[in-house]
Amino acid sequence: MKIYIKILILLVSLLAKTWRYRIDNLPDDYNAVFAFWHGKMLPVWYFFKDYSPLGIVSLSKDGEILSMLLKKWNFKLIRGSSSKGGKEVIENTINANHKGPILITPDGPRGPKEEMKAGAIIISQKSHMPLILCGVRIAKKITLNKSWDNFEIPLPFTKIYLCFSEKFIFEDSLNYDHVNSLKIDFSQKLKHLSNLK
Repeated sequence: MKIYIKILILLVSLLAKTWRYRIDNLPDDYNAVFAFWHGKMLPVWYFFKDYSPLGIVSLSKDGEILSMLLKKWNFKLIRGSSSKGGKEVIENTINANHKGPILITPDGPRGPKEEMKAGAIIISQKSHMPLILCGVRIAKKITLNKSWDNFEIPLPFTKIYLCFSEKFIFEDSLNYDHVNSLKIDFSQKLKHLSNLK
């Protein structure tokens, strides 16, 4: 691992320890698929680090750095995305038979920003685990406006607001048209959750 990546991971880990969380609608059970936007992901990953999490991370260069950070944060990982190895990611996630939270950014790894893809819904359905949306609002942050997702880096000691949705459970009969409708509906719900004051 290159030294600058080691330093970056160390600095992010130290930064994360200063964040102050406020949680709305905390789930009573973390055995679920949690979906949250790619640009707001850092505080969600950190929040779940002590709950035996499984993360789905892309095979991109950025995904490689993220995977190193998440391994430091006690994550088990499955690598791939909708654009590379999407079918295998779904199969590997289901076959993992994971007990604990499964975390996924449904608009990653390349967008469009805040438009949900089908992966989180299909994984939830086929693994018979509920889907829970997680809205994120960061009080003080740096926004990388040139990144496709307007990636947000929380500042030290800032407040992080996580707002969880109700649980969504899908029938085995879920079809293509229904999934497409759900993607639009959940995208709007997730945007709303991230804008709650």
